Amino acid sequence: MDERSQGIVLRVHPLTETSLIIRWLTPDLGRLATVAKGARRPKSPYRGKLDLFYVAEFTFRRSRRSDLHALREVSLRETHSFLRRELGYLRQVSYCAALIEQTTEMETPIPIVFHLIKSLLEVLGTRLPVPQTILAFELKLLSELGLKPDLEKSRLSSAARELVKPLSDSAWLAILNLDFNPAQLTELQQFLHGFLIYHLGKIPASRAAALIVGPNSRH
Repeated sequence: MDERSQGIVLRVHPLTETSLIIRWLTPDLGRLATVAKGARRPKSPYRGKLDLFYVAEFTFRRSRRSDLHALREVSLRETHSFLRRELGYLRQVSYCAALIEQTTEMETPIPIVFHLIKSLLEVLGTRLPVPQTILAFELKLLSELGLKPDLEKSRLSSAARELVKPLSDSAWLAILNLDFNPAQLTELQQFLHGFLIYHLGKIPASRAAALIVGPNSRH
């Protein structure tokens, strides 16, 4: 029996010469992997519907032998075309996706995490990439995972601590418009780097690139 969900494409990679593995993040089923058979063929019905961070409604049939399920139909809802125009955006969302993959279990419902990245994608292209996007995502995700930093036990300066609440609690559009002292951001960035490594053992290598903004972030 086919099942239906809505998802964000987190990763796409080849399985065979004609098929793709699509890794989704969904609100009701968590992270899910599907096989799109024939998706690499020129006349495939999936053509133009499966790419990084596309949002789509899809149906699939569960496999009884593995966690790779059979993709059946895809109805595209959003492509987030701004990610193809500015490398800085793509780097930031790719890091967020990698962090989600590292910190969540397959097929475990995580609606709040789904809406966290979905809401970011909805507003990210309205402003140039800024480093506070990444720091805010890390703080929000850590809070949802039950790993919210205890600032009273940290060595953060009072100036850097002042950033944590607005980054943790504000909506994305407000975060993108916040104006911070670079020294404050650097201190918080270094603190979160150490905090993530301590609790997770490692962090995605793409973090450094995601924090680079300005002219060097462009194609």
